[in-house]
Amino acid sequence: MTSTAQKLSLTSLAALVVGSMVGAGIFSLPRTFGDATGPFGAIVAWCIAGAGIFTLAHVFRVLAERKSDLDAGVYAYASAGFGDYAGFLSVLGYWLVGCIADVSYWVLIKATLGAFFPIFGDGNTIAAVLVSSVALWGFHFMILRGIKEAAAINTVVTVAKIVPILIFIVILLGAFETDLFRSNFWGGADTPEASLFEQIRATMLVTVFVFIGVEGASVYSRYARKRSDVGVATTLGFVVVLGLMVLVTLLPYGALERPEIAGMRQPSMASVLESIVGPWGSVFVSAGLIVSVLGAYLAWSLICVEVLFCAAKNGDMPSVLARENSNSVPAAALWLSNGVIQLFLISTLFSEDAFRLMVNLTSAMVLIPYLLVAAYGFLVAKRGETYNIRPKERFRDQILAGAATVYTAFMIYAGGLKFLLLSAILYALGTALFLYARREQKKPLFSPREWLVFIAVVVGCLVGIYGLVTGSITI
Repeated sequence: MTSTAQKLSLTSLAALVVGSMVGAGIFSLPRTFGDATGPFGAIVAWCIAGAGIFTLAHVFRVLAERKSDLDAGVYAYASAGFGDYAGFLSVLGYWLVGCIADVSYWVLIKATLGAFFPIFGDGNTIAAVLVSSVALWGFHFMILRGIKEAAAINTVVTVAKIVPILIFIVILLGAFETDLFRSNFWGGADTPEASLFEQIRATMLVTVFVFIGVEGASVYSRYARKRSDVGVATTLGFVVVLGLMVLVTLLPYGALERPEIAGMRQPSMASVLESIVGPWGSVFVSAGLIVSVLGAYLAWSLICVEVLFCAAKNGDMPSVLARENSNSVPAAALWLSNGVIQLFLISTLFSEDAFRLMVNLTSAMVLIPYLLVAAYGFLVAKRGETYNIRPKERFRDQILAGAATVYTAFMIYAGGLKFLLLSAILYALGTALFLYARREQKKPLFSPREWLVFIAVVVGCLVGIYGLVTGSITI
């Protein structure tokens, strides 16, 4: 039972949603889109992403209200809808998404500092890993002091990191030239040779990445003062972040030629502002990026711990992960999460482009849990569960949940087979935790249907490993 002292307000829940989504991705949007397409393609991409994520956010809002007995959102819904192993895969995938995302944040921070201090290189040098490790464990001991205290810090950081983005938008609005935007609209000079579909597809994984975290309030539903705050926080956070993402993507097309935007170094927001106001623009955005990424890191650290804790309480993870310290913090889950993050940090020493790899892998892995949630929302509406209250909403919810299911399935396809197979490797290895928990509780390992899912995961794992060994899959 969560104590009253640990309950979170609507403001804190909304800050968790915004803080989870606004991290590293927004600072890379100008170049990512400029390299792939012009304003028209960007508008179409954001319409697809916005509509898709809106339907997904709606599913989270509806389930938070109608399935109020299910805590920890992503994991709990998958388990309720499709069984224990599906629920486990969902929590494992979502947890690993958080761990990998946190590693990408440290890499990007050190890569940003590398522009000023060469010792950090692209964020994957020994010095970068050492400094990141010290910071990692500093956050670790801060979170051990209490979830509410960490969430309060996250609220302050969320406000602080939004300010530089808003200033960037204001400056770009002042420098906006309608004629230049019009000339860039269809791609401008050196328009990418790919079809419009391929141009849009090239941006799809990054649109998933920047929206990861829309379910943040749902994950922390057990801490909400009022259950209705979960849905409000989810919708509010989505609208705010979508507006910021669209403006940051489109405004540079009205200040610079598309090929110039495409050739900028990351974080491209810094490069765009530097081209308009001078060197101080790069320093300003770089400082904002560091604050933003640290805020996203804190928010994701909280979410990672919560999903492990709730899974362990439900018996789908080893029971040790449900242990809390005197501050009601799931300490064992926190230690495991940060231990895995530390290992991933060390692995960046052997990767040529650690940030890009982890962004793409994060985006691909989160889609499986999202697909299960969307499908569960569809089943709830189709069966009419809980719709004895406000029954007129059933048809609307079924349509939107169906659309969310189609969207997430399409995004898995758009992401490509490579990252699906890499995800299968992690899912297969992580299944050891599920087997341990089942034996701990003396339960059968799998049902007949779950055996089929497990076999599919193992086959995907073996194909992925074969691809890595033969070089057909590169990282």
